[in-house]
Amino acid sequence: MIWFIVAIVVLAIIGLVVVGASLRRRETDAAYGQLASETIKRDRSAVDLSDEVVATSSGKALEASVRAERSGSLVAAGATAPVAYVPPDPETIGVARRQFLNRGIVAMFGLGLSGFGAACIAFLWPQGASGFGSKINVGRIADIQAAILAGGGFFYVPEGRMWITEYPHAALEKAKTGYGFYPQVGQGLEAGVVALYQTCPHLGCRVPECGTSQWFECPCHGSQYNRVGEKKGGPSPRGMDRFPMEVSAADELLVDTGVIIQGPPIGTNTTGQEAEGPNCISGGSH
Repeated sequence: MIWFIVAIVVLAIIGLVVVGASLRRRETDAAYGQLASETIKRDRSAVDLSDEVVATSSGKALEASVRAERSGSLVAAGATAPVAYVPPDPETIGVARRQFLNRGIVAMFGLGLSGFGAACIAFLWPQGASGFGSKINVGRIADIQAAILAGGGFFYVPEGRMWITEYPHAALEKAKTGYGFYPQVGQGLEAGVVALYQTCPHLGCRVPECGTSQWFECPCHGSQYNRVGEKKGGPSPRGMDRFPMEVSAADELLVDTGVIIQGPPIGTNTTGQEAEGPNCISGGSH
């Protein structure tokens, strides 16, 4: 949107430059061929050089008569005081065409750089208090568990680009020893849920759920993860990444999507969940 506005402004400035140059040229062309009133008055009082005068006068006589007439119009030195020189007003002289074009070009470059700088600042400006990159209130734990059940074991939160699934209480002891990041996610695990980043750690594809196997299965290269994001097969270098979680006093899950925690290493299996049906993506091995 910013670049569209900048483009419109630049086009408007170019149009003004073209119109100004055209008007300047038209005024200059109109000035050609016009005589000043002083010149016209002088021509009227000039010596008649008709064919009759030329025929009856010699060249020397004609020059002498013209010289005498001109000498009579001269003012003797010291008759009047000299007029002090007053420099012309720059506004009266006006701006030359070259200066106008140069200033227009500089103005357009300045406007373009200003728009580019504004776009960079807007891109680097910290995001607001909502959306991906901020701390998101997903809702009450009971409502989240109901949404997971309604989604067949998976609950997707588009605002946070994350999957939320159920974490079994029986696996908490293994999680405390198997997850080095447990202090950052422990409150959520103890509440029975886990928040997983939607992208595959292999090459960043979005990982969908598989309803039949109850796993996450990447359609790009076949990486497979169990329901809590631990790697089960494929080329992925680790389990699915996840977000820090905390539970408020109102029993609401708060997920900090501004911090991404690398998933557990290969071989981590705190829940022991195996595929509960046919895989949606072939090619993974476990």
